[in-house]
Amino acid sequence: MLSFPSTVRVYLCAQPVDLRKSFDGLAVATRQVIGEDPLCGHVFVFLNRRGDRVKLLLWDRNGWLLVYKRLERGVFRRPREAGPGAGHVLLEGPELALMLEGIDLRGARRRPRWEPLANAP
Repeated sequence: MLSFPSTVRVYLCAQPVDLRKSFDGLAVATRQVIGEDPLCGHVFVFLNRRGDRVKLLLWDRNGWLLVYKRLERGVFRRPREAGPGAGHVLLEGPELALMLEGIDLRGARRRPRWEPLANAP
């Protein structure tokens, strides 16, 4: 369905958003709620209160891209909840694809991954 390069981050807004908002309203929500610049080229994901609709906002160098999906039955499940006081959850591209397909990842276990040391030369 959708695929993004590994350099693109996917930010899932931690709180429900009024999806009547369009490009500019979601860009404001990106700045205020998520705390990121909407023009950075990353993907910003917003769910409505009922959880049956999702919008993805992306800036692609020369304009906004808005993807909107409405479920006829069921709800989207967040792969994990945001920590206390966090405005967003950082997802990977495959997690977003599975979420959009209706797969509930909350019971899945993530295997440990290698991460570089923060103070490595």
